[in-house]
Amino acid sequence: MWGPKMAMRDWLWIIALGAIWGFSFIFNAILIRELGPLWVSSLRVGIGALGCWAVVFALRKSIPREPSLWIKLGLLGVLSYAIPFALYPLAQAHLASGVAAIVNALTPIMTVIVSHFWFDGERATRHKSIGVVAGFTGAAILASPALASGGSSQLWAIGACLLATFCYALSLNITRSFKGVEPTVFAAIALTGAAIAAVPVTFIVEGAPVIVQAETWAAALAIGLISTAFTFQIMYRILPRIGATNFSATTFIAPVSAILFGFLLLNEVVLPTHLVGMGAIFIGLLMLDGRLPRWLGMRKHAAN
Repeated sequence: MWGPKMAMRDWLWIIALGAIWGFSFIFNAILIRELGPLWVSSLRVGIGALGCWAVVFALRKSIPREPSLWIKLGLLGVLSYAIPFALYPLAQAHLASGVAAIVNALTPIMTVIVSHFWFDGERATRHKSIGVVAGFTGAAILASPALASGGSSQLWAIGACLLATFCYALSLNITRSFKGVEPTVFAAIALTGAAIAAVPVTFIVEGAPVIVQAETWAAALAIGLISTAFTFQIMYRILPRIGATNFSATTFIAPVSAILFGFLLLNEVVLPTHLVGMGAIFIGLLMLDGRLPRWLGMRKHAAN
């Protein structure tokens, strides 16, 4: 129930993935200096798809031929990748990277809500319900500076991040119906569908990209190949071994990584209120996956 015991190498991968995903918010902050949010998303899913296909062919994985499966996975890719990957850089025009990453940590909490109302989803327990309340209390605390100063743009940006977590939650529940698809191929097809849908729309809305800074190209390659293609290969390989509960620890590491690197590299300011909000979200996550009840000796009541 609490997830299988992990070896040291698994914990190292968890820390590495959390740090990389936290750093993706730094890449976003660099990319939006020259690109619109739709191009940030299009480049990420396009480059990520190329990277995943390189792995598919290198490992000689079997590729499904059913057109209906390609269409379904492609549409899922739009929901899972194209839309959220555009919402976060859009939000980061008004939010520090660390704050966006903190809101992203609400993904497991949003997933519990969606799963509770999903037709064959998992019903929320008492501890999970407490976790949801704590998580959204944290989100409200994050929004409080904007409310106090009348910063509607910041509120809108936080809302965009919350919408991205909702997209992730929906896609996680839909993904259950694709259990028979090999994970590497799954990621490649889904990212390809996201790219096919995103690139034409991006050309229409934002026009052709104009990139003059070398760091923009470097950030695009890094977020596509490292933060997307590479991490997906690792994620799909260790997830069956360590379980979803243990894997959720990445959501604790990513915000810390984003805040640290945003402060060191981009001179971003994170207010004490943001740290309090992050603490509330972390408490919610600890309640959600059972760690806090276990530490408090509440394990025997976990099913209530």
